Amino acid sequence: MRLGVTMFATDRAMAVPELAVEAERRGFASLYLPEHTHIPVSRTTPPPTGDAALPEEYARTLDPLIALAAAASVTSRIVLGTGVSLIAEREPIVTAKAVATLDNLSGGRVALGVGFGWNREEAADHGVRWETRRARAREHVLAMRALWEREEASYEGEFVRFTPSWAWPKPARRIPVLLGGAPGPTLFRHIAEYGDGWLPIGGAGVREALPALRDACARVGRAPVPVIPFGTEPTPGKLDYYASLGIEEVVLRLPAGPRDEVLPILDAYADTYLSIHLGRTRVTRRGSRLP
Repeated sequence: MRLGVTMFATDRAMAVPELAVEAERRGFASLYLPEHTHIPVSRTTPPPTGDAALPEEYARTLDPLIALAAAASVTSRIVLGTGVSLIAEREPIVTAKAVATLDNLSGGRVALGVGFGWNREEAADHGVRWETRRARAREHVLAMRALWEREEASYEGEFVRFTPSWAWPKPARRIPVLLGGAPGPTLFRHIAEYGDGWLPIGGAGVREALPALRDACARVGRAPVPVIPFGTEPTPGKLDYYASLGIEEVVLRLPAGPRDEVLPILDAYADTYLSIHLGRTRVTRRGSRLP
């Protein structure tokens, strides 16, 4: 089983390039960063965490693509992903260029996790009507795919239109688009049509949902897609359980804190879980790898 990490990257948290280096050094397979362009002060949407007040890091997130580009410049192996990008709020032509550029500069290490959002006010400020956000996200991904994969790309949809166009760089391989969200027929239909995997946030209910996801893929003639439990708080039993379901990657949650808060947890994850599930190395508190 591969293990990755995710952190709310903010202007007060451990620097993303440092985190990427330390995660790669310890043997983690991936680093995912979330996205919020802004958080409107006046909101009617309740926090998704269930807290009375929204945690401060939601308003302080870095742009994930720029932060991951900085991480790409100091690493060579770790997968660099968004977890998740609010793709309906992004202009797709510009975003396609940015993602393809990141993929080019990183040597083909990008994974694009996308989601549909929870904050109605944030979406509205981007001109996104809440009831259309899923349809808009779908078109944005399909339009970006066209730009990535065709020499002369065009798209004609309800929300995205552009005439035959040239756009380089082209990704070295198919950039995986991983959809986040709660299980259900709508999400699974979208994954089967244009996604390359599912990012279930927290990972609850995965076993019960797997048959429906497999059926949705089979209906369009696709093989089952990867499932990557995301933002998981690990225990040995939980990771063993995921492994028994055939899950090959889990992304573990780190706190949105400074280096001296994050590194001990990264070490604990590496010492406890990587040594078990990779069966190759374990890592000391100083980050050196031991056989």
